[in-house]
Amino acid sequence: MPDADDVRRTALSLPDATEKIAWSMPTFRVAGKMFATLPEEETSIAVRCPKEERDELVLAEPGKFWIADHEAGFAWVRVRLAALEDGDELRDILADSWRQAAPPRLLDAHPELGLPKAD
Repeated sequence: MPDADDVRRTALSLPDATEKIAWSMPTFRVAGKMFATLPEEETSIAVRCPKEERDELVLAEPGKFWIADHEAGFAWVRVRLAALEDGDELRDILADSWRQAAPPRLLDAHPELGLPKAD
């Protein structure tokens, strides 16, 4: 099970990622835009997720994903770290959120972080 240290290490391994404390919690940013936060005693993460996909995730895996009340109007979803399979799943989730915040120049410079391959 990934923990807060894994989140920090993985988030900061993404291109141009930085950490900044905001709202008394670690937040991770690319080009000044947040792509992840580490709230709730660092047992979960909040990541960017389009609302339509977010709702599907929560319905499909409610033990892993949920929507915090104060984030319901925004394109963010929470992820329980204890429910993640491994570090690869954590990296996939953080990279997906990073892609949503990263500017085109970074997406073009890092095609290896492009869209996940369809199964």
